[in-house]
Formats: sequence, C-alpha cells, structure tokens
Amino acid sequence: MASAKDFSNLKYISLITFRKTGVPVPTPVWLLEDGGLIYVRTDPRSGKAKRLRRIQRVRIAPSDARGRTLGSYVEANARFLEGEDARRIFLLIKRKYGTMGALVDLFNGLRGNHPTAVIEIKLA
Repeated sequence: MASAKDFSNLKYISLITFRKTGVPVPTPVWLLEDGGLIYVRTDPRSGKAKRLRRIQRVRIAPSDARGRTLGSYVEANARFLEGEDARRIFLLIKRKYGTMGALVDLFNGLRGNHPTAVIEIKLA
C-alpha cells in the first residue's frame, strides 16, 4: 500500500479529478509531501478546483511534467486547505520549486492565472 512518503521526492504527480458524469480528468501538478499528506496548489477558478468542489475523491500517480504516469494510481480524498495552514504550505511549495516556480508564477500571472488555492490530499 502506498504512503504519502512514497511521493515526497517527486516533482510531479498526475492528479485525477472527476466530472459530474464521473469521467476522470488527469492533470499533471507540482506537489509537496508534509506530515504524511500531499499538497498541491492551483488557481481556485481552475477546472480541477471546480471538479474538486463537487467530488472530493481523487487519484494520484507519479508522473512527468506532461502527465505521463510513471507508476500506478492510488485512491485518495482531497479538500481545500484554508488560513495559516494554507499559507505555510504555499510557501513550502514555493521553496521546493525555487527559480523554476518563480518563472512559472510570473507566466501564470501574465496569463491571469493565480495559483492561490492549496489542496490537501490524503491517501485512502
């Protein structure tokens, strides 16, 4: 059985969220493992955020930057993190991805995307 620690050294995971119809939608995302949980950030207006507000069940798998999986998917549950906990995780993610993260944030900002929401993922 997989644990969150198995994901701690990865740069990317494929995160599957589900449409109302049950159709899975995979998305490659950055991640942070902290305290036995996995965290990702996203724009609160993104498709994955909207899908997650309806259905909190997700699947995750190791992946490359393009979302090609490098291992098996595992079942998990996700929720949005709020307040000081979200700010702390957001800063840890920024630290993990350093200069590359800053460049991506710059380009996201120019496109009007603002990854300010933090999602907490707990493996099932």
